Amino acid sequence: MELTFAVLVMGVGATWTVDVWAVVRQLLLGVPRPNYGHLGRWLGHMTRGRFLHKSIAAAARYPGEAVIGWIAHYLIGIVFAALLLAVTGPGWLAQPTIGPALLFGISTVLAPFLLMQPGMGAGIAAARAPRPAFTRLQSVFTHAVFGLGLYASAWLTH
Repeated sequence: MELTFAVLVMGVGATWTVDVWAVVRQLLLGVPRPNYGHLGRWLGHMTRGRFLHKSIAAAARYPGEAVIGWIAHYLIGIVFAALLLAVTGPGWLAQPTIGPALLFGISTVLAPFLLMQPGMGAGIAAARAPRPAFTRLQSVFTHAVFGLGLYASAWLTH
């Protein structure tokens, strides 16, 4: 039960950290916050057998897509937290160190690069985005922030 609680705290805490980063990034850099409704739309269309889109923004809306997207956003964070503990072992929680959390967080950028962005029409690693290099850099920074959130949240489980 303690491990399950730790995974939940870490996943929710790290995902919340990403959401705070999105607000800060928007205020400081003018970068729009992610539209998790698009994630919900993409996932919703999967239930109808459609996995790839030319443009998720142009795809038909899916009922409840915003709620689906936000729930999925947090569930993905929880799954990633569980995977970090699967990689490091639960003993890492006794004395969390920043290295594994940060490296793992950055490595999770492979999910959007190889799955989400291509599926939503942006291409592998946002190759078809209007500013691919900028989009990639923002993704890497965001996933580094996620890793920092995993580390900070791990300390909360003590």
